[in-house]
Parts: sequence; structure tokens; C-alpha cells
Amino acid sequence: MAISGGVDSVCLLHMYKDDPEILVAHFNHGTRPSSKDDEVFVKNLAEKYGKKCIVGHANLGSNVSEEKARNARYEFLRKTAKEENAEIYTAHHTDDLIETIAINLLRGTGWRGLVPLDADDIVRPLIKKNYDKKKLLQYAAENNLSFRQDPTNNEDNYLRNRVREKLKDFKNKTEILELYNSQKNIKQEIETIFEEITPKDKTYQRAWFKDADSKTAIEFLRHILKSENLSLTRPKLEDFLDAIKTYAPEKSFNLPGDRLVKIHKTYFVL
Repeated sequence: MAISGGVDSVCLLHMYKDDPEILVAHFNHGTRPSSKDDEVFVKNLAEKYGKKCIVGHANLGSNVSEEKARNARYEFLRKTAKEENAEIYTAHHTDDLIETIAINLLRGTGWRGLVPLDADDIVRPLIKKNYDKKKLLQYAAENNLSFRQDPTNNEDNYLRNRVREKLKDFKNKTEILELYNSQKNIKQEIETIFEEITPKDKTYQRAWFKDADSKTAIEFLRHILKSENLSLTRPKLEDFLDAIKTYAPEKSFNLPGDRLVKIHKTYFVL
């Protein structure tokens, strides 16, 4: 369970404190002087509940981007989960979900941007339980829970903080959550269809990609690459689709990790 020491994760840990299988994972980003105090707080909290505590360290500095800090944190969490044969639990709640959708909309998201925080290897119980920040603060007060305050939550240089401020008086959160649930169901339906049509031998006919509309072909490519633990940016997916449609037989296309895919006359194999 990923525990930062903030109110969200402290509440989540308290909810699961009697579960003997829970262990605590804390990542010290090394971005501010109080980071060490957060680490000590989480270690003491884990000890109080009798939980094993695993701490990761970095020295990212105060000017690190939110994305780089997040990537470092999840790299640590996934490494820890693999070593401990565990699942990753995070304390994201419905306000986090709405903020992320709003940010994605500002950035001109496609439909996948309406279904954020939906990674297959991460469990987010607070979203499933429909907890928002207000409910969590009430929970913390009712259970007399102490927690750490992250001073960067009040800084305007982070886009998320600016969006959070704008959403404080937003009245249509329920509608956004309904949109999210609707899109999530559609995503699951799409994934099920793709799973059914994916060849067991991983041999893919070029004609299918030539005949399908580009959006569908791109989504199918994303799906089959995901099954190979490969992730491509949208431009790279478009390059791959173009290669499937136009490459001469026996020419190869580069995938991440120096992996080559040979494009045969009528098919390719992953």
C-alpha cells in the first residue's frame, strides 16, 4: 500500500489496518526539506499498526516536474510489488479522478483521457468506495488521525493545484463521475472485443489494418502491444500503422527495447 503520510493515504491505511497482508511502501522523492520528516512519520505509523514498511529514496530536487516525480514513484512501487509478490494499492479518491479528467480535457484528450487512473496493476479502493476529499477529512476527524501536510499542494506552479482550486466550487462532479463510469464500461467492452479477435498465434494480417479505419486500427495496435508489455506514444503507434500498411515485404520496424518486427508480404508476427 502506497503511503505518503497525507490525509488520503493515512485514512486508507487505517481502513485496512487489521488486514495482516498489508505492507506499507513509502517513496521519499527528495524534493523538499520536510521529505525526511514524512518518511519518519510513515515508518512510525507502519510500526504502530504492525506493518512492514519499505522505503524508496531519490534526490529529485525542488524543481522536478510532477510527471518525473510520479514516474519515479511508480517505478519504485512496481519494483516493490514484484519483489513482495503484492498488489499496489493507492489512495486516489474521486476528486483526484475528476481533477485528472479536467487536466486531460485541457490538454485535448482522446476518449482514453476520460478513463484515467485505471491501470490494470493498481487498486484504488477509495474511488470504488466513492470517497472524495471532504469525506476523507471527516473520516480522519472521526478517527482522530494525524497526517502530514504537503506544502506543494498550495503552490501555483503545478497545473493540478490550479485545476483543484478552480474545481472547488464546481457543482457537476456527479455528472463527471457518471461520464467516467460510462466511458470505463465502453473501454471494457472494447478490450473484450479485441481480446476475442486477437489471434492466439500472434500472427496479424496486414489487410485487416489496411481496411480498418485508422482510429480502430490504432486502438487494436495499442491492445496487442500491451499484451507484449510494450507501450508506444500516439505518434509512434501511427508510424507503426503506416509501416504495416506500406512497408515492402521483409522490411522491419523498430519497437522499444531494440525489438524488431518483420513485416512480411501479407502478415506480421509479434
